[in-house]
Amino acid sequence: MGKAKTKAKQVKGRTKEAAGKTMDDRAMQMAGRGEQIAGKAQEAGEKTAERMKKPSGR
Repeated sequence: MGKAKTKAKQVKGRTKEAAGKTMDDRAMQMAGRGEQIAGKAQEAGEKTAERMKKPSGR
């Protein structure tokens, strides 16, 4: 997944969480929080993969 897609997933999660708060829907809030966490985890995984590809420079 690309950087744009992981950021979009995080934004979608924030939007869903905010909508859940507005509608007082706890399940929607938690689903939004889950999407945010999943997006952040994917982003961290991609950063780690990029670091592993780069030479150490030693």
